[in-house]
Amino acid sequence: MFIHRLPQIGGDGSTVTTENGTTFTYKNSFGGFWVNDPADPFNNNAQPNSWTPPLNKTWTWGVDRVYGVNLGGLFVMEPFITPSFYEKYSPAAIDEWTLSVAMANDTSSGGLGQLETHYDTFITEEDIAEIAGAGLNWLRIPIPFWAIETWPGEPFLAKTSWKYFLRVLGWARKYGLRVYLDLHTVPGSQNGLNHSGRLSPVNFMNGNMGLANAERTLYYIRVLTEFISQPAYRDLIPIFGIVNEPLLGIIGRDQLTSFYLEAHNMIRDITGFGEGNGPYIAIHDGFQALDSWADFLQGSDRIILDTHPYFSFGGIDTAPIAVTDDKGNPGGKWPTQACNAWGPSTNASQTAFGVTISGEWAASPNDCGQFLRGVGAESTNPQCPEYDDYPNYNDTMKAGILNYVLGSMDATGDWFFWTWKIAPNQAGVIGAPSWSYQLGLRQGWIPADPRTAVGKCQALGVAATPFDGTYSAWATGGATSTIVASSTTSFPWPPTTLSNAVVPISLLPTYTSTGPIITMPPATFTAAPSSVTAPVNGWLDPQDTAGGVVTVAGCTYPDEYNGIFTVTPTSPCAGLATA
Repeated sequence: MFIHRLPQIGGDGSTVTTENGTTFTYKNSFGGFWVNDPADPFNNNAQPNSWTPPLNKTWTWGVDRVYGVNLGGLFVMEPFITPSFYEKYSPAAIDEWTLSVAMANDTSSGGLGQLETHYDTFITEEDIAEIAGAGLNWLRIPIPFWAIETWPGEPFLAKTSWKYFLRVLGWARKYGLRVYLDLHTVPGSQNGLNHSGRLSPVNFMNGNMGLANAERTLYYIRVLTEFISQPAYRDLIPIFGIVNEPLLGIIGRDQLTSFYLEAHNMIRDITGFGEGNGPYIAIHDGFQALDSWADFLQGSDRIILDTHPYFSFGGIDTAPIAVTDDKGNPGGKWPTQACNAWGPSTNASQTAFGVTISGEWAASPNDCGQFLRGVGAESTNPQCPEYDDYPNYNDTMKAGILNYVLGSMDATGDWFFWTWKIAPNQAGVIGAPSWSYQLGLRQGWIPADPRTAVGKCQALGVAATPFDGTYSAWATGGATSTIVASSTTSFPWPPTTLSNAVVPISLLPTYTSTGPIITMPPATFTAAPSSVTAPVNGWLDPQDTAGGVVTVAGCTYPDEYNGIFTVTPTSPCAGLATA
């Protein structure tokens, strides 16, 4: 017999009891409140603060502002975010691939089970409550493709982080935080960087395995879209970033556009069109200027342009931050430089493209920080000892970084700081302090109220034409979307060529959609009636019945991360003949 229990609601000063019975005090001076409703685990009444609409109310782009943080390093292991793991398995571990191999061989330490322990402990409910209490309202959550599955030869911990992702979603809902789901890694690597899963050549939409890896990626995007577009999740997860930081300079604009168009059409075939029908689709700028994306796929349904504005990786600049500028503003040149570099281009993109957000940025204008550039690739910036020694920051240093942060927040408008938390290294020290929002919040170089950033660039004397908040109706789902014909004809799927492939695209390896479909399992809620939980089955569209992506029987494939043919094909592989 089901016994209905009234939802628990708490605001500032209330006591929160966690799932393991421990308690903490919720601190939120901004009018936010949490809601815990065991009878309805999909209750969307919570609100993180007074200026953010609760999940059961409409988010209005151009009016409501994103103040967000990433949960980097939680499900995708980056060396600078979780340095102790990489120190433990030095020098072999340089990315999650090699880390996973080293862990699997270390059975005395728990093998790959060490990663599940990390998923379970790195971000807690109290972290999520602290994020809401800091005046923030969004989470960007990077997940890897191996949350869905791995294929033979891939050493990653498969199908495990999903359980903990669902738990974080529950906490986000409890505290009223919206979620931007970010597919951070894809098969073959979209950028060759360690946070793509493996340091390697780019073999997504590039090279001999580029098409096959893209087909597999589209399948994983499909699986995730089916899950997050269900009524129980669509208001909680309004944005889906389909590929993090693809390297357009290697892949090519036409090739990447073909992929984005194919993904858009596949997603909207599942969700339908217009506001409330599935998530906004976030695409990364490919490390290209925002104005190069003007008029991209005009008429498409709710595509967001995501840019990651960093000064950190553009070469050494030793201009000090623990000084004032010629007008007495803390931070030297850096706050004004952030306003000039990012404000005008972001404002212009809001008009020329549509919704434009900064999905990553940090409190550092340089590449200082342990493992920030990767294991064995430390910065040569002579200022790093000063930036890394956060326990000894003086007031001028803190004021300079704070002003730089405020300028960055104001310039980018809608933003997600990278990242919420940096884990200590084996010596117990946070090796990349400028990249931890939590640390900066506690130490005073991150503002206690992000709204104080509004108007900072103008106060610094930076002239800009502000965006008036008005988007084309199709960009925000207010009108029927119809992509102009020139886009659909100019960017066919598959594209006519792939860069760095040694054979024509007709001879490249491909996969087949004849396998069993993966349906991501929903969370279980024992205290809720089946009438509430039964409709949540992981798959929105019953008409979407194509099979899962698998290899073609009888075909051989190059390594997905290097694409080197043992024998160069001269005809397409059709697989084993059938009787």
